[in-house]
Amino acid sequence: MYPIYALWSHPRSMSTAMERVMRERGDLDCHHEPFMYDYYLHRQVRQMPHFEAEADRPISYEDVRAMLLERSAHGPVFIKDMSYYVMPRIMDDAALSDALVNCFLIRDPVASITSYFKLDPDATLEEIGLEAQANHFNALVERGINAPVICAEDVRGDTAGTIGALWRAIGLPPADHAFSWQDEQPGDWKQVGEWHGTASASTGIAPITDKEIAEKKRKFAALVKEHPRAQDYLDHHLPYYEMLKSHAIKA
Repeated sequence: MYPIYALWSHPRSMSTAMERVMRERGDLDCHHEPFMYDYYLHRQVRQMPHFEAEADRPISYEDVRAMLLERSAHGPVFIKDMSYYVMPRIMDDAALSDALVNCFLIRDPVASITSYFKLDPDATLEEIGLEAQANHFNALVERGINAPVICAEDVRGDTAGTIGALWRAIGLPPADHAFSWQDEQPGDWKQVGEWHGTASASTGIAPITDKEIAEKKRKFAALVKEHPRAQDYLDHHLPYYEMLKSHAIKA
């Protein structure tokens, strides 16, 4: 069996751009949020907007797991997924968890919540995602499992350095060619195309600016006026973000 590299993220955390980098490596069998099908279609926790399900996908947790384990028999696998899709169940799933090499991606929730509400103003507290990530991270640490964390802002500040540090931490070799891309978007992004317009149209990860950070804060303040619960979501998730950020590796 080959390893399954799992990037656990939260919505609007720049995880799709990270997935694009991993795809561009060329040495991984990459899968876009396979456990999304269990959460939104099999268990039907809620209806996800802008989601056109593909008919040939496994939709139950058990079938997704079986697919990933089967693919890992032939070569290394990468998944980008959300902790809230699988927690706490995955921690009792030795067959899958023993095959995983885990890492986490986080982004300032002021930015991620603002971006999420733009696409889905009915987003739930759970879907903000940082609480589930923190619980997932802590559960892995309690079992002595290494699970490096990176920040989206660090990736944008030093893409090659930060992702290079992540690759070293999880045992992947360097792949400098992966930091820019020219090809069309991956085919399995079309099912959630409206969620990933920026990553689809980009040719790389752009640096972050002070002007952009200030603009995100302004937009969040405007969001709270329209949707006051966005502030409650931020207040709830901010401690989980700060905890995970304290463990983030640097370039």
